[in-house]
Amino acid sequence: MTAAVPAITSSHVGTSSAARLKTHRDGPVLVLTLSNPGARNALSPSVYRAAAKVMRDAAGFRTVRAIVLCGEGEHFSGGGDLRRLSRQRRLPAAEQHEHLAALHDWILAIEAAPQPVIAAVEGAAAGGGFSLALACDLVVAAEDAKFFTSFVSMGLTPDGGATDSLARALPPQAALELLLDDEPCTARRLHGWGVVNKVVPPGEACAEAIAWAQRLARGPFEAQARTKQLVHAARGRSRREQLDAERESSVASLYGEESGERIKAFLSPRKKRAADAEPVPEVRE
Repeated sequence: MTAAVPAITSSHVGTSSAARLKTHRDGPVLVLTLSNPGARNALSPSVYRAAAKVMRDAAGFRTVRAIVLCGEGEHFSGGGDLRRLSRQRRLPAAEQHEHLAALHDWILAIEAAPQPVIAAVEGAAAGGGFSLALACDLVVAAEDAKFFTSFVSMGLTPDGGATDSLARALPPQAALELLLDDEPCTARRLHGWGVVNKVVPPGEACAEAIAWAQRLARGPFEAQARTKQLVHAARGRSRREQLDAERESSVASLYGEESGERIKAFLSPRKKRAADAEPVPEVRE
């Protein structure tokens, strides 16, 4: 990972359909905007490929400290374009395999990115849009946001890692309820299940996600990246394997520059005087 690279500037990533991926920088935060508002930000294979490339490129940018994914207009994303899928049925299945491989490459790029990735959900997150939100590390949702899996009602099965994300986060009964029943799930209910981190007033999801990203961006890059990697890898390991991975990561962090600077700053006399002056919070039974 390079120590310094040129900044990513604002741009529109062009695609062959109406769907676009807009990118811009807000200081250390990279904001990716799904742009196809006339179709509830329906996704396309060209957007999958463009987004995966942006994510992989951003992974090498030490100046990018956090990433926010949002939708343009009133919705996060309605998922795949059913008109495209209808046309696809007349084409070779191998082509659809390639399209889904591109979507899954994007999902894997989100997990592999060292930066925390925050989904900001307004309106609908349906089908692949819901899968995409679930793939992000953190989720901020508007209070009136609605989440649908939608696949089974169309005679399809989930993609974009929805089954994996929900099976990791929820008991089988709750995961299957979301996957089999086409009724919308509210942000509040998903918050109660721990799938959504924060619920905010309508219209404020992106602003809150960026503000959160800015706070995270002030944290130590390597320690955050290692922590994210440990969490994502945990379910594929035994307890012993995870403990070993934590040991190696902890030692590497301790001897790194970030911890040296931050421990020294914390132990400085000025910091200690400020900490001693803070009131002790009252503990209530």
